[in-house]
Amino acid sequence: MKIFSGSSHPALAESIAKELKTTLGSVTLKGFSGGERYVRYDETVRGKDVFIIQTATRNVNEDLIELCLMCQAAKLSFAKIIHVVLPHFPYARQDRVALPREPISAKLIASLLEASGADHVITLNLHTDQVQGFFSIPVDALEARTIFAKYIRTKNLKDTVVVSPDEGGAKRAKKFADQIGAELAIIHKTRPEHQKSEVLELVGEIEGKTCILFDDMIDTGGSLIAAKRALIKAGANKDVYAIATHGIFSGNAVEMMKKAAFKEVIVTDSIPCKRSAFRGLTVLPIAPLLAQVISHVDKGQSVTEIYDW
Repeated sequence: MKIFSGSSHPALAESIAKELKTTLGSVTLKGFSGGERYVRYDETVRGKDVFIIQTATRNVNEDLIELCLMCQAAKLSFAKIIHVVLPHFPYARQDRVALPREPISAKLIASLLEASGADHVITLNLHTDQVQGFFSIPVDALEARTIFAKYIRTKNLKDTVVVSPDEGGAKRAKKFADQIGAELAIIHKTRPEHQKSEVLELVGEIEGKTCILFDDMIDTGGSLIAAKRALIKAGANKDVYAIATHGIFSGNAVEMMKKAAFKEVIVTDSIPCKRSAFRGLTVLPIAPLLAQVISHVDKGQSVTEIYDW
């Protein structure tokens, strides 16, 4: 087994290697003055199982092309199997034709990875389950909810309700609610345009309750902030928590989250994130989970048994 890191999140790759009691392989990654990327493995990968760790950050397109180049370089260098560890899957929200003449971008990304030589993908909290079906190669679509559940249990919260900020995430929120023994509420919203949302209706009993907004990602933060306002207006406890696997925090999201004054915002380190970005931000590590999955894959053991699905 050989583990290599792309340039998107070297700290995560180092943490995974440490968990596995190994070191990262050496690879040259650089950019040319014209913006093109260059990749070269500095050691042999012939006949090896290669794990490439790369996530999607705000430089999503550069991260993606570098990953594809790393896959192809490994394939052309006679790697036995190429495993892509992609915690934050790019373009996952564009999983259907919502308006006429749109692409299904998530399907295209899956095709690009396969064409580049990927034999297996390990990812974390896909936006929708159907994205897994866009691949014709094996995909381990992991969940971070067990990591969050362990953390939330340490707080001994009372009268807790898990709230899905939209109907699409209701199934995900229900599983988390069951895991921590909480009730479920769902917010019905509409999107008048990209990255803007309006709350239309709240389903569930939240008056006087401690609410935990549970989502797959925080991008601009607009949806969660609008949801928090709706919960407070409906009589929820003013201490509202927000949990999301991927903390993108694009645009002025950090400033907005500061002003929103959540009791706590909890994300994972699937994307590089400064723990001091704003007060109340908690970043939980995913390296132990990913390292365990990599170890099981390498040994040909079940991945399902690692955590409660």
